[in-house]
Parts: sequence; C-alpha cells; structure tokens
Amino acid sequence: MNKPELLAPAGSFKKAKTAFTYGADAVYCGTSSLSLRTRAEMDNNELYKTIKYAHDIGKKVYTTINIFAWDERYEEIKGQVKELEKLKVDGVIVADGGVLELIKEVAPTLDIHISTQANIVGHNSSNFWYKNGANRVILARELNKNQIKELIKNKNSKLETEIFVHGAICFGYSGRCFLSDFLAGRSANLGDCAQSCRWGYNVYVEEVNNKGNLMPVETDENGTYIFSSKDLCLIKEIPEIVDMGINSLKIEGRLKTEYYLATVINAYRNAIDDYIKNPQEYDYTKYLAELEKVKTRGLTTFYFNDRDNKDFQEYEGKQYNPDFEFGAIALKNENEKWIVEIKNKLQVGDKMELIIPKTVTPEKFEITELWDVETDEKIDCINPGKLGQLVKMKLPKECKEGFIIRREKNA
Repeated sequence: MNKPELLAPAGSFKKAKTAFTYGADAVYCGTSSLSLRTRAEMDNNELYKTIKYAHDIGKKVYTTINIFAWDERYEEIKGQVKELEKLKVDGVIVADGGVLELIKEVAPTLDIHISTQANIVGHNSSNFWYKNGANRVILARELNKNQIKELIKNKNSKLETEIFVHGAICFGYSGRCFLSDFLAGRSANLGDCAQSCRWGYNVYVEEVNNKGNLMPVETDENGTYIFSSKDLCLIKEIPEIVDMGINSLKIEGRLKTEYYLATVINAYRNAIDDYIKNPQEYDYTKYLAELEKVKTRGLTTFYFNDRDNKDFQEYEGKQYNPDFEFGAIALKNENEKWIVEIKNKLQVGDKMELIIPKTVTPEKFEITELWDVETDEKIDCINPGKLGQLVKMKLPKECKEGFIIRREKNA
C-alpha cells in the first residue's frame, strides 16, 4: 500500500523540530522575503539549522520561492537559489514560470515543486510543468476526488503529486488574491497577506425605489464575514486519499503555534499509519476529536467530496474550541522536575494533557505542584508575563524534551 509523505509547515527552526517530533516526514518553510509567508521567522540561519537537523534524522526540507516575481526581484532570487543549492535543500516550491527557468539555469541540481498558486487542475497542466523541469505538482484545492484520480491516472508516472489535507482556505482561487493589496497595500502574491478575507464587513444594498437609502444585509454588531472560509479537514477521507496514490499530504500553517502543529501533525500521523496497518478498522472520530482541540473556524471538506459543496463559508468569523489552549513546552528534566516554557497562565489544580507522538490519546494529568525555576521554591501559579517564562512542574513519565502540553480551560 502507498504510504504518502506527511508534510508540515515550519515557520521557524523551533517549529520544525516540533513538526518532526510529532511525525512529519518533511517540512516546508519560507525564504524570508521570497515566500508567501514573509512574516514567518525563518531567516537563512534558521533555514540552515533546519536543513542540517532534518538531514541528520533522515527527514526532508522544502523551501518556498512562490511569489509572483516582478523583474526587479530576480537578482535577489538568483542569490537565494544559489544559496539553497549549497544548503542541499530537498526541493524548492515555485509558482512563477520565470522563477522556474532561473532555477534550472543557476541551480540545476535542485528539485522543483510547483505551488498550488499555479492553479493546477488537470493532467495537461501537470505534464506541462513536468516537461519544463518540475519533479512535483501541488494540486489546486478546488479539485474534487474524482478529478484528482483522473489527473493521477493521466499524468507522467515520474511526476509526484501533493495535496492539502488540513488548514486555512483562501477566498481567492488557489490563494491568488488581490484583496489584501487593494485594501491594505500588502500583496498576498508577494508574501505579505493581511488576511483581508477574515475581516468583518458591513454589507448594504440600495433600495430600488428609494435611491440613497442603504439597507444592511445579514449583519450584526461585528459586520458580516462574507469572505471567511472554514478550515479544510480531510481526516475522514484519509483512506481514499492513501488509496489514490498521492505522494504527499500537506498541512497548512507556517504562522501557527507549536501547539497547533503538535496536535494536527500527530492526528494525521496516527491516522495514516493506523489505516495502512489495519484498513478495515479505520475510525476517523478519534483523530477528529484531537483536531477539534485547537482553534479552528469550523471544519469543511471543501470540494473534495462534492464540487457543488457550498457549506464552507464561515459567515460569523468565529474561531471554535473554547475548552483547550496551549499550556507549555517541555524543555528539560532536572531531578524528576521538568522545566517548561509556559504559554498561558498555569496554576496548581489545572487539568492538563500531554500530547505524546505516535499516540492518539493524550496523557491526562493534574498540576499538583509548581516550583520557581530559579529559587526552587513552591508557587501557586505563574503568568506568561514575558517571552520565555519558565517554571518547574512534574510531568508524566512518557514526557521527553520538546513535547507539547495543553491546558483544559474549563475543568
């Protein structure tokens, strides 16, 4: 049975380590100013550390140069591409044909992956990119499963395919959108999206017989979130996706927290492995229960099952999950007390969950004692008043460095 790669986002070296800890086979990350997430924390030094770390543990790193490049950006791109070849990155994700030609010219050993931004919706387009040097195509999220199957059947057999299985969906076609540039002067196609589709809007119509009188449409005190989509979630569809023979399953979210990454990656890692091990016993509900413990706008299969699906807009603009939040990251074990970096207020009596790699069900525990990290004196609570706030606590024996801890808010 085909075992697809699980590909996770990494907005920093620290997040890349979290992704690998929880089962990612590869990560994708930006190249500072030349990707579609320029606000991620991955500079060239971070990228170097990420690639070295990944290769040392047998994992892969792909980088993105998926902007639509103005002519004046090509000298910068040339320098970055040459650097990536020296770093031995495992693939470069591009959307612009000119960028692809430049890579072939100045860094011919680099594998080239064609971004979802290129709107690949059929085998003819896939084969065009293959003939022009691509090793992989990342398919448009607008495709349904029958279209994906047809594409795979008719593409060149040497060309790899990748699809998104989880994360945010842009209102624009395959993420190509000019709304942010128009409203905020920040171009989504140059890596600086302001996420204008998540804003609240007040929508009005003019009465036909009363010119100038504007009537509000489907609005409340916060406006109307007419462009905001639910988040993609294909956890139930993992059996079909694996059986299709897709090479890589991609999770969106380079700006997400380590908590988000640990939860989502761990759920999909277990889902893929469990299905391959026991296809007849696949039960998506236990993985879905974990996915629902992170903030989400509501979940949708988008067009995967039905090209006519309209149930993916999030008109209220809300994020769901009132019950759990990021608690801490385990850093170091000192005499059976763990030093952890806290992410929200923690206090004695809090109900916690330790997310354990390769295990669907988290380990539940209660904070019975807290110690000041410098004086070792007992304390009752601690607030994340500054970045990197540390505290000592006891954790379940299964804990290791880098494990993520969530807090149950309403316990």
